[in-house]
Amino acid sequence: MVLNVILAILVLSIIVIVHEFGHFIIAKANGITVVEFSIGFGPKLIHFRKGETEYCIKALPFGGACTMLGDEFLEMSVIQSEEDDEELSDEEKEAKKRKLAIENGYDMEKSFASKSVWARIAVIAAGPVFNFLLAFVCAVVIVGSLGYDPCDIDVVNDNSPATEAGLQEGDVITKVNGHKVTFYRDFYFYRYYNADKALNITFTRDGEKMTTTVTPEHIKQQKYQVGIMISENCTISSVSDDSPAKSAGLKANDVIKAVNGVTMETNSQITEAITSSGGNSVTFTVARDGKNVDVTVEPKMVEVESYDVGFVVYGDRVKVSPIGTLKYSVKEVGYSVKTVIQSLGMLFTGKIGFDSLLGPVGTVSTMSEIVEESKADGAFYVFLNLMNLAALISANLGVMNLMPIPALDGGRLVFLIIEALRGKPVKREHEGIVNFIGMILLVILMVVVLFKDIMALF
Repeated sequence: MVLNVILAILVLSIIVIVHEFGHFIIAKANGITVVEFSIGFGPKLIHFRKGETEYCIKALPFGGACTMLGDEFLEMSVIQSEEDDEELSDEEKEAKKRKLAIENGYDMEKSFASKSVWARIAVIAAGPVFNFLLAFVCAVVIVGSLGYDPCDIDVVNDNSPATEAGLQEGDVITKVNGHKVTFYRDFYFYRYYNADKALNITFTRDGEKMTTTVTPEHIKQQKYQVGIMISENCTISSVSDDSPAKSAGLKANDVIKAVNGVTMETNSQITEAITSSGGNSVTFTVARDGKNVDVTVEPKMVEVESYDVGFVVYGDRVKVSPIGTLKYSVKEVGYSVKTVIQSLGMLFTGKIGFDSLLGPVGTVSTMSEIVEESKADGAFYVFLNLMNLAALISANLGVMNLMPIPALDGGRLVFLIIEALRGKPVKREHEGIVNFIGMILLVILMVVVLFKDIMALF
C-alpha cells in the first residue's frame, strides 16, 4: 500500500512539474529571470542553485512554484525591508525593488514586470497549456494501446422506444440533443443526468448519416437488484445499507471482473446480468486488495422507476491507425476539458454534490486504490490506469487554472488582458486586494476539502 501511495504522489508531482515547467521554459524564452523553481510547499528538503535559479524540493509534495524576478519574491523583500512601505507610491516601490534587485545581483531588465504584456500573458498561460500537452501525451499512450470507445449500439430490445425509432444494432451514435458524441462516455454522461429527456439522435449506418427521435418510456416495475452503485470503470462506488450486497460482503471500491463466470467490461453488462438473474444467486468476482474474490449475492425484488430507451451500448474499445490515435487523443483531451466544465456547472446548480470534490489527499487515496485494483491485471494495466488518471487530472488542472479566479493563473490572465486592452496596467494595490481575497477563499476551500478527504479515510 505504501508503494501505491508513493506511485500516486509521483504521478501528481510529475503533473505539477510539467505545469511549472511550462511557466519556467516560456519565462526563460522571454529573457525573464526565474529566482526559484520548486516542487511542493513548506521547508526545503533538497535545494541547489544553477545559474540564476534555485531548484527546490519541499516537504509537502502537493503543488509547486516558478517564482520570477519582480514577482512575489521581491515584493515580500521590499515589504520586509521597510515598515512604512504602505506610505510609498507605486513609483517609489518600483525604485526600491530595483535597488534591492541590484543589491542581490539581479538585473531588473530581466524581471517579469519589465516584459511586454503579451510576453507575460504567454508565460502565465504556459502552465495550463503544458498540462493539456501532458494530457495529450497520456491519451496517445492509452488510445494507442487500447483504442477508443465509439458509441456503437450493441443491443436493441424488441417492442421498445429504440425499435419504434428505427434504431438497429451496429448504428453509431454521433450526436444527441445537439451534443456531439465521440465516445461512449459522452452518451453515458448525458443520459445519466438527463434520463427523462427525449433523445434527438444523429447516427451513422453503413456510412450514411441518419436522424431519429427516441422518447424514453417511463417504467415502474419490479426488478431484481443487489443494492450497489457502479462507476464507469466497473468499480462499485457505494453499497446501500441493509442491501443484499452489504449482507454478502461486497464493498465500495471493489472492481467487478465477472458475474457468474462471465467477464464484465461495462456497467450495462453488469446491470443486465443482475436484472436478468430471475432471483437466482449471482456470484460476483471482484478485485480487492490485489486479489480476486468471489462473493455470492441473493438479488432482491424491488419496485423501481426508470426511463427506458430500449437499447444498450457496451462501450467496447476499438483499435485505430496511428493517425487515428492522434485524432482521438486530441478528442480525449477535449472530452476531459468538457467534462470538467460540465461538472463545475452541475456543482454550482446542485446536480452533483460537494462530496464529489477531491483534494490532494483524496486524489492520492483514489489513485492508490486504483493501482491496487489493477495489480491483478499486471504491471502494464497499472501503468495504463495511472496514465489515464494523469490525463484526467492534468486536463482538470489546466481547466481550473484558466478559470478567472483571483490568485490562479486565470485570474492573473484577466488583469493582463485588461492591461492589453486599456494600454496600461491595473493599479497594483487593486490587483493585490483582489488576489488576497481570492487566496483567502481558496485556502478556506482547500482546508474544507482536505478535512473531508481525511475523514473519508476512516
